Amino acid sequence: MTESSLPADGVADAVVLRPLTISEAADAAAVIRAAFSAQSGPTHPPSSALRETAESVSAKIAAGGGIGAVHYGRLVALLIWQVEGDALYIGRVSVLPAFRGRGLTRPLIGAAEAATRARGLRRMRLRVRLALPENERLFERYGFARCGLDTHEGFDAPTVAVMEKRLP
Repeated sequence: MTESSLPADGVADAVVLRPLTISEAADAAAVIRAAFSAQSGPTHPPSSALRETAESVSAKIAAGGGIGAVHYGRLVALLIWQVEGDALYIGRVSVLPAFRGRGLTRPLIGAAEAATRARGLRRMRLRVRLALPENERLFERYGFARCGLDTHEGFDAPTVAVMEKRLP
């Protein structure tokens, strides 16, 4: 994807999407931690995204891949994926707080759709915290629907909505 495939809003028109590389894992971990630190409310248990390191992100990129949004040489948004069964699992969808609301998630999801198709898969999955209903609404706008609930270890009630998007 190039700049022309993003909305023209002064920031997004200067953003380029490109595959994440292991060499930028430290920057990616910093974006993830900043994005998850700025979520709208606390979650219990706290998100493991807050503990991401260059090493943990490097392993995730090596195991699957991901896409980054770069603004004038600076990584400002990303998502990471891996194949799980017959679906592409999307994780760590992260946009730096200063870049939110500028249309960056849509092209990231579009790149994940392309990666799904390139692997011969027809489904994408992700997980969102029930404590953050705005995240579930965000992904519904991109065609995801709740397909189940999950519970963190040690909890009696569900803490996570599992969402899926089927590709034509």
